[in-house]
Amino acid sequence: MSLALLYGLAGIALVAMGLYAALAARHVLRRLLGLNVLGSGVFMMLVALASRTTGIATRPDPVPHAMVLTGIVVAVSATALGLALLRRMHAHEGSPRLPEDRDAGSP
Repeated sequence: MSLALLYGLAGIALVAMGLYAALAARHVLRRLLGLNVLGSGVFMMLVALASRTTGIATRPDPVPHAMVLTGIVVAVSATALGLALLRRMHAHEGSPRLPEDRDAGSP
């Protein structure tokens, strides 16, 4: 088994776990963390795609690596914005859950 395949499979597993957490969690912070895990899985899959050889040269493709670096910067910024909005929502409403999740009555 090659290292690129291992990275790809780990990325697929992270995407699946992050998607489940983002959709199933009631707490907004857990949803945000699920989206971060999902993004990390996408980054791992892009790194796995970059390891394939292109033409005669055996070096990896630099474009997916640049996309991953740009994605990390965007993910950190989006996480900071999400956390700031979560703090404001908690201060305003007193709960870190969305109103439709609070009405459902489930823990």
